[in-house]
Amino acid sequence: MRTPQNLPLLQRAGEAPDVPEAAAAVAGSDAGRNRELRFVRRTRRMRTIGLALGGLCVASVLRLHDTPLFWWILLAANALAWPHVACWLSARSSQPRRAELANLIADSALGGMWVAVMQFNLLPSVLIVTMLAVDKVSVGGPSLVMRTLMVQAVACALTWAVLGFPLDVATPMSVMVACMPFLAVYPIAISHLAFALASRVAQQNRRLEEMGRTDGMTGLANRRKFFAVAEAELARHRRTGRPLALLIIDVDRFKRINDRYGHPAGDEVLCGVAEVLHSCCRTSDTPARYGGDEFLVVLPETDLHGAEEVAHRIRNHLDILEFALAPDLRCTISVGAAEASLATRNVDEWLQQADAALYRAKGAGRDRFVAQPPAALHAVALAAGD
Repeated sequence: MRTPQNLPLLQRAGEAPDVPEAAAAVAGSDAGRNRELRFVRRTRRMRTIGLALGGLCVASVLRLHDTPLFWWILLAANALAWPHVACWLSARSSQPRRAELANLIADSALGGMWVAVMQFNLLPSVLIVTMLAVDKVSVGGPSLVMRTLMVQAVACALTWAVLGFPLDVATPMSVMVACMPFLAVYPIAISHLAFALASRVAQQNRRLEEMGRTDGMTGLANRRKFFAVAEAELARHRRTGRPLALLIIDVDRFKRINDRYGHPAGDEVLCGVAEVLHSCCRTSDTPARYGGDEFLVVLPETDLHGAEEVAHRIRNHLDILEFALAPDLRCTISVGAAEASLATRNVDEWLQQADAALYRAKGAGRDRFVAQPPAALHAVALAAGD
């Protein structure tokens, strides 16, 4: 069943087609750039919201003073145009994420400038510095926060010096009211983005977990998942005494199929067998690919008689199965079955019992079902034979 000469073939049957190294590198590069562009687009949304609301805070302070037109024009450009210009620059860069990090540093420098222009008006100054820091924490953590705070402090000091060190920290009610939208909306927007990212990460983790427990070719459970399910079902059998059976299935003369029709046809056969197993099993059953052309099915609440019925149903479905790459092929299988008992110590022992039944089926001519008695009864039968 798992003879040394078959091992390379079984390994090839489960492998994906080779991808040229250059094509793989291009695909990986494209995927990395797409991730970076998604980061740029997310940042653009948050920058658009944050600068629009922050611009309202700054405008409420500028109107209190005799502010030159230049600063109003610069504020409009920063609040309304800069988010789109920054996104455009990052998207055109060969390294979008690095370019966007530079834009975030520029955001902090501009924020420091506006704090000085506002003459350190207390509430909007604290609000702008805080929200800009929150941005950086969510993107680059403490190290990015420290770098941008330094840039922000330098920009603030230079602007303050150019303006002649004006200072007016009092925050009138009109400025407080103008700051409320920024104070209320922006944290909610950041929280929503964080929740969306966390949900996506959780979904990807679930997908990776499922991939780690699923055979890539057939979509059935892989060996890892089989052992996990089999251990759990065997433990339940020990608690309840309810019947539990295991099928081990081997595609007859699979090497000849590969040699005659080619490995793509062999893969088609394996996928066809997997589809039949899936359609012939209950939702409580667990069909799995054990490796190469071998499959396993865990059958809870099933004795050997029920296992034989399942095997008969599978063989009948396979008997009429047609393959596009091998139209004249009739696919047959050999099936070994073992019923668990209280004497079954572990999954390996249970699997060995089913494996022994499979060898008997193949030795008797293949294309048949052979059952191995429960371990305790089998031991009695061996003792009686001696």
